[in-house]
Amino acid sequence: MVVAAVIAVCVVLAVLAFLVPRLSRHPERGTQRTLGAGARAGGKAPGILGRLFSKPFHTSSRAVTRSGSAGRRSRGRMPF
Repeated sequence: MVVAAVIAVCVVLAVLAFLVPRLSRHPERGTQRTLGAGARAGGKAPGILGRLFSKPFHTSSRAVTRSGSAGRRSRGRMPF
């Protein structure tokens, strides 16, 4: 369920970044803030568990960043 939510956020951000690149920064940062809070909370577990619990949030955060930048990059490559 969480994976589907992250995929949906990535798709929405990519489309938003393509249509209105400057306005896509705010939702992207909000998503980053939320995922960062989850990573920090998961990282408070002791030892190796902390890394295991925070890793999905770091991976999702990286995916959100990549989808937003890909949308803005593809908008910049358009010929018009």
